[in-house]
Amino acid sequence: MAKTRGTGLLMLWTDVDPQYEDEFNRWYNEEHINRLLQVPGFLSAGRYRALKGGPKYLAMYELEDHNVLRSSAFLDEVRYQPSPRRQQASGGHIGRNFLLNGYRQIYPMMVNPIELTMRMSPYLQMGRMDIPVAMEEEFNAWYNTVYIPGYLTIPGCIRARRFICIEGQPKYLTVYEFENPTVSEREDWRTTGNSNPWTHRVRPHLQHGLGSPGIYARIYPDPVA
Repeated sequence: MAKTRGTGLLMLWTDVDPQYEDEFNRWYNEEHINRLLQVPGFLSAGRYRALKGGPKYLAMYELEDHNVLRSSAFLDEVRYQPSPRRQQASGGHIGRNFLLNGYRQIYPMMVNPIELTMRMSPYLQMGRMDIPVAMEEEFNAWYNTVYIPGYLTIPGCIRARRFICIEGQPKYLTVYEFENPTVSEREDWRTTGNSNPWTHRVRPHLQHGLGSPGIYARIYPDPVA
């Protein structure tokens, strides 16, 4: 099976006013995603719409690694060579609360090879966050050894990954993949998230980005919402 995941992400979030949404979505589905998937190192892509949090639209690109974003194939042939349609309909042109971030995976460090061929998940929960420098080492240890492992025991939580931002902000991104959009509404999810004393020490220091955390449903390919 073809590889669909590596260790890098390109993520784009934006809000789009109603009068522009149809053209924005057509451009993305008909032109832009297909163009980016021709760039070496772009492995797969999906589009999502927010059910909770925001911004409303998310485009998620799975990369071989973060260095793909520094390649001439991406920079010279795509990023700095916008098509006429992109100049009129892109989120950077007509969107609000526009975020374009590149990421490098920091958790897990070892990945089951089967996961490298999986398709884009139907639902995502994501947190974009910063943490004071003085808390950073403890924050990462807590997240990797206590916080995420607890949530991975909850039915419907397929997997979780953490990333550090190499282009953009906030610095950290967590991506949970869900079977359904209500996983984090379960009582055992809430209980797990509050059960460890370490959580009560670290979590108050988190500084979430606008609209974070958010829950998203896949709209391309194979819409679920």
